[in-house]
Amino acid sequence: MSDAPVDRLVVARQCRLLVVDDTPADRRVLTDRLLALQQGYEVEQASSGVEALAAARRAVPDLILLDVMMPDLNGFEVCRLLRADSAFAAVPIVLVTSLDASADRVRGLEAGADDFVSKPYKTEELRARIRSLLRVKALYDQVAAQREELARWSATLSERVAEQLGQIERLARLKRFFSPALAERLVQDGDTNPMRSHRQDISVLFADLRGFTAFAEAVGPDVLMGVLGEFHASMGEAIHRHEGTLERFTGDGLMVFFNDPVPQADHVERALSLALEMQARGALLRERWLARGTELGLGLGLSCGTATLGAIGFDARQDYAAIGSVTNRAARLCAQARAGELLVCDGLWQRLPVTARPLDARGPEQLVLGGIAGAVPVYRVGSTSAPAAA
Repeated sequence: MSDAPVDRLVVARQCRLLVVDDTPADRRVLTDRLLALQQGYEVEQASSGVEALAAARRAVPDLILLDVMMPDLNGFEVCRLLRADSAFAAVPIVLVTSLDASADRVRGLEAGADDFVSKPYKTEELRARIRSLLRVKALYDQVAAQREELARWSATLSERVAEQLGQIERLARLKRFFSPALAERLVQDGDTNPMRSHRQDISVLFADLRGFTAFAEAVGPDVLMGVLGEFHASMGEAIHRHEGTLERFTGDGLMVFFNDPVPQADHVERALSLALEMQARGALLRERWLARGTELGLGLGLSCGTATLGAIGFDARQDYAAIGSVTNRAARLCAQARAGELLVCDGLWQRLPVTARPLDARGPEQLVLGGIAGAVPVYRVGSTSAPAAA
């Protein structure tokens, strides 16, 4: 396998070499030989073992050429001290010696030396040994850099995974209260607390099945829950498509509002559009149920106004609720609606574009609603049949 890529890696950066020798002439000769190799080496000199340790710790070199015979700390001692420091674990150390005794070489290897260069120096041998050791050092540095990059990437990945898990948990929680599309939009918009208490102008729709109480007492649980499942599935699909906020199911009834938590400039039209679609879906369900001997019909009430919105409940269970006279009015309108009929308050009706008003609407008529002082003007849309029992 070629070492060319590693050689390019070595050449691509300037390598720092530390020459340690207590004899000035020997230091100068070795330094000159290294510079004469024309490899772009940066060469620093130290005149003793103590000075060598200080220089190496000040700036870790890429390779150290260390004389063995020195008066203060000899080369073996310096080598041993450097190897005891993890900062020099991968720094090649070459012992420079005029000795040729095998015992000294063994002693040098035991101290942690990587190679030996004998005096007098042979240029080609010096070149080959240094380049070989620097290739190993370059590979070590490359692997270390990749390891650090991988650690940084892993840390970033962990942060991203934790962030995404947090978003998934937040999305799952929001989907308990809002449509999937609305919940995803809230997460993407970064609203940290969409359930905080606040005031908002909203449109409110109540829906309730007429004749359900008698039906529930007359059938078994499987039939009862089957009918409710059909009702909720049909109405839920329409609510999600119109991007309404479903506050709650009340058995055979439900409450939806618009313009919160995401503003909807056309919330009045959206609410009416949903009410009309639910009215049409209710008529289809009524026909299906009649074919099975069940007489049920859907009544709807629609109103608009300002409400207080936010989370209600306790730590183990919370709901997102709209509280105010607008919700009470919509609930009372729904209670007065006949099977298949939609009752619309005058306030919402006046805010509708003329082109959006249902052609079969009748009114206004004055209607007394429970819990609301005086008669209120109301528009009827849909069925003219007699009311059915709730």
